[in-house]
Amino acid sequence: MTAKMECDVLVIGSGAGGLSTAVTAAKHGLKVIVVEKAPVFGGTTAFSGGVLWIPCNAHGGAKDTREAAITYMKAETGNFYQADAVEAFLDAGPKMLKFFEAETAVKFIPTLYPDYHPDQPGGVEIGRSVLAAPFDTSVLGKDLKRLRPPLATITFMGMMFNSSNADIKHFFNATKSLKSFTYVTRRLLAHFLEVARYGRGTKVTSGNALAARLAKSCFDLGIPIHTDTPAEELLSDAGRITGARVRMDDQPVTITARKGVVLAAGGFAQDLERIRRAYPHLARGGEHFSPVPDANTGDGITLGQSVGGKFDTHFAATSAWMPVSKVPTGGGKYTPFPHLLDRYKPGIIAVLANGRRFTNESESYHDVGAALIAACDGQTETACWLIADRPTIRKYGLGFAKPAPVPLGTYLRNGYLKSGKTLADLARACGIDAARLEATIAAYNKDAVNGQDPAFHKGSTAFNRYLADPEHKPNPCVGPVAEGPFYAVKVVMGDLGTFDGLETTVEGQVLDAQNQPIAGLYAVGNDRASIMGGNYPGAGITLGPAMTFGYITGRHLAGVK
Repeated sequence: MTAKMECDVLVIGSGAGGLSTAVTAAKHGLKVIVVEKAPVFGGTTAFSGGVLWIPCNAHGGAKDTREAAITYMKAETGNFYQADAVEAFLDAGPKMLKFFEAETAVKFIPTLYPDYHPDQPGGVEIGRSVLAAPFDTSVLGKDLKRLRPPLATITFMGMMFNSSNADIKHFFNATKSLKSFTYVTRRLLAHFLEVARYGRGTKVTSGNALAARLAKSCFDLGIPIHTDTPAEELLSDAGRITGARVRMDDQPVTITARKGVVLAAGGFAQDLERIRRAYPHLARGGEHFSPVPDANTGDGITLGQSVGGKFDTHFAATSAWMPVSKVPTGGGKYTPFPHLLDRYKPGIIAVLANGRRFTNESESYHDVGAALIAACDGQTETACWLIADRPTIRKYGLGFAKPAPVPLGTYLRNGYLKSGKTLADLARACGIDAARLEATIAAYNKDAVNGQDPAFHKGSTAFNRYLADPEHKPNPCVGPVAEGPFYAVKVVMGDLGTFDGLETTVEGQVLDAQNQPIAGLYAVGNDRASIMGGNYPGAGITLGPAMTFGYITGRHLAGVK
């Protein structure tokens, strides 16, 4: 006999979109249940940077204007601009932040992130992105073991660093400064004590902090998050979605939802059938390696389609592209390393197998990914090599390979790094055209010694410079590749999640083929089509709309205007 449960709102998925909807609905008096297919909660959010793009926010957007944000969104989204949805997002975003900070365990801090295209009309150089405040996850108690851990390749021995990079600077100076050595010793000791007591580090930052704060807010409101509980079928009555059949403790359970069901399963970045059709580099036989959780297989979209929901892959970029390298973990297995920091540094450039550069390496991950896909058009493989000389790699690292004093031997032995005494040696080790690589770097170095990059203008915008080296003059992004031995790491395409999703109303109601709302069915997060039109305007353009529209949808379910 099938077990039964009842609620007002059933949320399928436990990332920022789903949990913000759940918390908002519960705060307005509704009974909410969250189900999550994976054994851990937090979704892609727990792997993310934890940044939200919210124009005119109270933390740092005082000089911003709604008109400027609209101008920027129009410039960024082009023919995909959705006036009603964008205006609702701009109206509700600051209110959403205030609501969560006043009413829940969710807190934010300002960042210095520029928009990714600050020179576009309406772009700004600071203020629109906020970051989840660090969090001590020990307050989750027994539920801590169910919080998705951060992506292993962006931690150090499981330890997360703070957003100011103060931790990182101390760790890299530990052998040069007594102050840094003392700081690192204390941090390591505290971390090891946390691991001994809780089985993991409990002082978290970024997306892990946001996921934990949202989950704590759910638990404070009595909202259960049932992990290992996939949703298998939507239930309907007279054309209205009334709940879902899920599998809980390996038994079928029927959950009736009086107000509605919210699809928040994280999009389809791990749905191999869909992405083979949607990703151009896969369609031509290439490789894709996503750091998105394995559970993001398009379940929410499939459920929506099963009852007539409208879905199509129509954006120019189906996903938020992220260049990644493959870190060997033994037994022929690999873990993705997202290239979030190294590309911006002076003395690091990217070349194709033909030995040529193809883009400004210090543009956003999405822009570099799009450029890589375009540059490899007509080829099976979509990949490039990040290249640095010895002084550069020892100062900044390269991908997963750490700066001095961490030795490079392990990365060389397991094949993650390639090296050569000369550029020709490096080219042979990587399968790069040696003559063209030497010519490319000679041409680059001629201008790089003066901090110039006439070919691709690396370092030309505030965003380019934000993650570079401010102490390197005259251009924090540009320096020569001159002193051997030389090193390279292979970069392939990954993503941070999908842009295409179910078509919805502004309030999140899923639309059918006739553009009519399906009663009782909603979509948020990456299950809902992005308002960004397949572009990536700034840090946090996934989580910002996810939480804002979660807030809007939660209020709509509760009948609050």
